[in-house]
Amino acid sequence: MIDSGVRDGRGRLVTLTAITDDNWRAVADVVPRDDQRDFVAPSAARYLLLSLREGEWHSLGIRADEDVVGHVMWAYDPEDGAHWIGGLVVDAARQGEGLGRAAMTVLLRWLTAKPGFVRARLSYQSENVAARKLYAGLGFVELDLVEGDEVVAELVP
Repeated sequence: MIDSGVRDGRGRLVTLTAITDDNWRAVADVVPRDDQRDFVAPSAARYLLLSLREGEWHSLGIRADEDVVGHVMWAYDPEDGAHWIGGLVVDAARQGEGLGRAAMTVLLRWLTAKPGFVRARLSYQSENVAARKLYAGLGFVELDLVEGDEVVAELVP
């Protein structure tokens, strides 16, 4: 479990946890709001499979106190020396509670403490105003770089 003492807008402790036999179903069942489906997978199950099948990404469950409320994943790219973040999904029923920001804060604290950490990168579609606002608020700066059809943003501590 990754715990940085971060709490969401309701005061719940937000932690990140490995995917296990005990929680994988709850994480797989996480779904975004309908209006977000142009930007993220229809459920976190897709990201779990991506992690399992391709081996580059590492999935983590997001918990608020004891409840599974989301999914996020990370990867390390030795070519650019960046830790990449992707697959952030907070369950539709839990949005608006500060969980996305809290989970990202926990993940960034953990990643930046890794030996040899240089930068974190992520990407999102330019039309995804909520993602752009969230990531800019966490210190990410958009680069003049596109990954697929998404804008790449970077955080250098």
